[in-house]
Amino acid sequence: MPNPEDALDKAESQSIRIDRRTALKAAGAMAALPLAGWIVVDPARVVTDPPIPVVPGGSAPSPADWQSLAKSLTGDLLEVRSPLDICRTEPGSTRAKAVLENMKNPFFLEEQPGATHTTGWIGAFDAAVSPRAIAVENAQDVAAAVDFVREHGLKLVVKGTGHDYLGRSCAPDSLLVWTHRMRDITVHDDFVPTGGDGTGVPAVTVSAGSRWLEAYDAVTNHDGRYVQGGGCTSVGACGGFILGSGFGALSKRFGTGAGSMLEAEIVTANGDVLVVNEHQHPDLFWALRGGGGGTFGIVTRLTLMTHELPKTLGGFMGSIQAKNDAAYRRLIERFLGFYRTHINNPNWGETVKFTPENTLELALIFIDLPEDEARRIWRPFLDWIDEHASDYERKIEIVSVPFKDYWNIDFWLENYPSLIQKDPRKNQPKSQFWWKTNDSAVSEYMYGYASRWIPLESFQEPEALAGTFFDASRHWNFKFYINKALAGAAPEAVDRDRRTCINPKVFDAAAWILMQASDTDVFPGVPGHEPDRRKAEDLAKRVAAGIEVIRKATPGAGNYANEADYHEPDWQEAFWGTHYPRLLTVKKRYDPTGLFQTHHSVGSEP
Repeated sequence: MPNPEDALDKAESQSIRIDRRTALKAAGAMAALPLAGWIVVDPARVVTDPPIPVVPGGSAPSPADWQSLAKSLTGDLLEVRSPLDICRTEPGSTRAKAVLENMKNPFFLEEQPGATHTTGWIGAFDAAVSPRAIAVENAQDVAAAVDFVREHGLKLVVKGTGHDYLGRSCAPDSLLVWTHRMRDITVHDDFVPTGGDGTGVPAVTVSAGSRWLEAYDAVTNHDGRYVQGGGCTSVGACGGFILGSGFGALSKRFGTGAGSMLEAEIVTANGDVLVVNEHQHPDLFWALRGGGGGTFGIVTRLTLMTHELPKTLGGFMGSIQAKNDAAYRRLIERFLGFYRTHINNPNWGETVKFTPENTLELALIFIDLPEDEARRIWRPFLDWIDEHASDYERKIEIVSVPFKDYWNIDFWLENYPSLIQKDPRKNQPKSQFWWKTNDSAVSEYMYGYASRWIPLESFQEPEALAGTFFDASRHWNFKFYINKALAGAAPEAVDRDRRTCINPKVFDAAAWILMQASDTDVFPGVPGHEPDRRKAEDLAKRVAAGIEVIRKATPGAGNYANEADYHEPDWQEAFWGTHYPRLLTVKKRYDPTGLFQTHHSVGSEP
């Protein structure tokens, strides 16, 4: 296996990096950049290709138009190539192997305007490259991009970190607004929204390209507080996660990310840069708190409230294996009853996995509970398991660490090095890492992905719900998320979230189900890495059959818009419920021509 860093260094030395103020000597130079992934377009260069389709009524930009745009930017106008191009033209080469190795690194993907975390979805899309991108550096660059797209009727795409299951941060034949360079983060002791008065609150402002790891470093490692964000360290902190409501591991305690939003800066369809909050443009502010990313404009920064830091973080991990189907059904029923009375509360988060092999796989976290208290809580359930030892085998481990070390790489390297992956590339920030459990979400190709909220009232009849879960698990495994539903959440978190536009069904839901089948290292069009169509179609059918069992048992339950099926039925009702008509009114007010369109977003009906 070649050293990917050495191979990349060699390739970079052979490629042509063009400063935006230096003339590009030859159009053929693009072929020399299969690993860098982009070329800066000099304002003096006449740009004539690649073509970008113009919608009816638009006027195709001329070379002079592109030159004028490039000159107006603080950032750069880029011509984009996929980092995988070398794998298509030189499969098996040292350079191709180096790229494929780096495609396993989430931070590498985010540094490439031509790469995303999801490589495709059977029957839906294959990830594509926008032939041109604007590497924006401030809101004025974003406004220039929006004005240009609107004037010329071009297709627009926005990418922050590229963490999007539905393919919304890439598109063929489009102009990409790439926010990666906008990474400023500011911590506030006493933030007062613009136009407001009175006492401020502790908060953090994150720019459009920021990742959660960077936000956590600023807020927790350096300020000793907590901000409600995503679990994956490489997910964007100012983009689709928050704008699509944003559930994190501790949402039963702190609510959604959208509920923590205090203010946003947004570029609207007419090129205006607006600061919105409860005092200014309150209708747009409400819509941004859960109405979906890339829908109402391009958000360039967000300010989020921060919270007092929990003292401890615990892990409750292991598995319980049932030795036959009947025992498994009883195990599910017992767990669901126990969950309702003991676990559906602000102290717990993360997942329980139900498998076709008759196993419960526990990967839970808890906060501000001593280990002894966590053991006491689970003792009745585990005692029942032990009393039926002929039917079950269990392996359970409980650990607890200081919460302040949650994103401290030195702590994890010293105590639990197997849980994290430090970025292995040269010249990367020392603190840059990701959780090993998130490896499966890097360069991921989807076969099936479907989800559903489970109403609290369903738990009142654990026997019936257990039958539903058992039947669904015969088709495929699924995860039961404690933290992606708000029945049982802290009252103050619920109060904040009721002021957002998230589907009100979430407040009646005690858990959220995800049924997923996918693979990594699958890249359409790359020899040796093409999706296995027969496998993909088989798994897609299994997921569809399994989630249908759950849907039939939970009519009208609704769903989390950020993590839903590409083919979600009745998506307007599922994602936003009774809020959808009001969201559509806000959409028409701020984007009357539909400049901002993404799959299954407000106003995207045919």
